[in-house]
Amino acid sequence: MTVPLARRAAAEALGTAALVAVVVGSGIQATALTRDAGLQLLANSLATVFGLGVLIAFLGPVSGAHFNPAVTLAAWFTGRRTGDGPTAREVAAYVPAQLAGAVGGAVLADAMFGEPLVAWSTRDRSAGHLWLGEVVATAGLVWLILGLTRAGRAPWAPVAVASYIGAAYWFTSSTSFANPAVTVGRTFTDTFAGIAPASVGPFVAAQSAGAAIGVCLAFVTAPAGPRTPATTPAHPVQEGALTR
Repeated sequence: MTVPLARRAAAEALGTAALVAVVVGSGIQATALTRDAGLQLLANSLATVFGLGVLIAFLGPVSGAHFNPAVTLAAWFTGRRTGDGPTAREVAAYVPAQLAGAVGGAVLADAMFGEPLVAWSTRDRSAGHLWLGEVVATAGLVWLILGLTRAGRAPWAPVAVASYIGAAYWFTSSTSFANPAVTVGRTFTDTFAGIAPASVGPFVAAQSAGAAIGVCLAFVTAPAGPRTPATTPAHPVQEGALTR
């Protein structure tokens, strides 16, 4: 049976909120427990890996567990001719839900740790090497998700996507936000995972460029086998001590 669009949009909002709460909350907890930047990033990345994998497995059957406008738009673009991707109406419901969920998740994390509920982040992340890191992180994420879908291996998404995000925390300079909604949500917390509002525009532009590259890579390398709905998130990760 087809899941009603309202329920799918709610799953995207709640899933994105939970993802951001994991990212921001684990960042706050890590900085409270240790001053070692490496251990802070390790704790932040491990929590994100486990949380993301659970959320994809849990909500994937409901909405596809995109949790990421870049993933939703890439799935729409690649599936618009074959009809196996989200429709324009679904995109119009998913993207606002993801953005609202991301903001709510940041506020929830702040509330859990006694931080101001809404405080604009002062963590500046404006640098060319960080933008390049976001291009690479988002391209790899979209390439992976579309590749799994085109190869009929979407059931591997919980493990594969979470593993990729965990690795990208460490091999990208930005610690792989790779998610416009999560990027926006993290402006609402002046903590370890925050990002200053002025840094958001270039980050989202880099993520958009990365998503376009990821689509191209999927077309070039992924076999056009049996297709299954895209079940994957938009990673949210941040740059930990480096970006979270």
